[in-house]
Amino acid sequence: MNEFFNPEKGIWAWLSAMVDVVGLSILWLILCLPVVTIGPATAALYYTVVKYVRGREPGAFGGYLRSFAANFKVGSLATLLCCGAGAVLAGGYGVMRASTGTGSTAELLFAVYHFALFLPAGVLCWLFPLLGRFTFGVKGLFVTALQLAVRHLPSTVVVVLLTAETAAFCAANWWPALFMPAIAMLLASLFLERVFQKYAPEPAGQDGEE
Repeated sequence: MNEFFNPEKGIWAWLSAMVDVVGLSILWLILCLPVVTIGPATAALYYTVVKYVRGREPGAFGGYLRSFAANFKVGSLATLLCCGAGAVLAGGYGVMRASTGTGSTAELLFAVYHFALFLPAGVLCWLFPLLGRFTFGVKGLFVTALQLAVRHLPSTVVVVLLTAETAAFCAANWWPALFMPAIAMLLASLFLERVFQKYAPEPAGQDGEE
């Protein structure tokens, strides 16, 4: 009977994890509303999911807010750069798509452009989890994300596809957005952490660690 009511085991531990998943997803959505804060909010979500949901440590929401504050400056600057690059790439996509009816060469170039977009998407998928895991300046963050995206290509492919499918699912149905951000980050961490574990054994950089 004592085991049944133990908050760290059984159904209570499962319910606690579900509360964290939903609560962190909603908190992430709220903090992403200003747009410029998407980066630090995402970095904090990755860090919190790894340390508090996977690691089953208490205090997930406090940990999230501390991580958000710690990553705010670098994450916001990185977000602005990503938005600028995204606008340029989206403009190029629009031009390529508009020219697809002009001949087979244009259609081939459009297909090539699709594949070319994979690299920046891969860098983006590494960028903010990397910031949540380690301490970086803006330049070092982008350089390291690019290196990891290329060096660990299979993991990059999986995480890009996972992120794209999650975004499409949430865009088509609003209600999954209440829990899918944390779940998607949890699934992504299964691949990213295998790489990060080579550089630091524990989630670092937010609670006084380096």
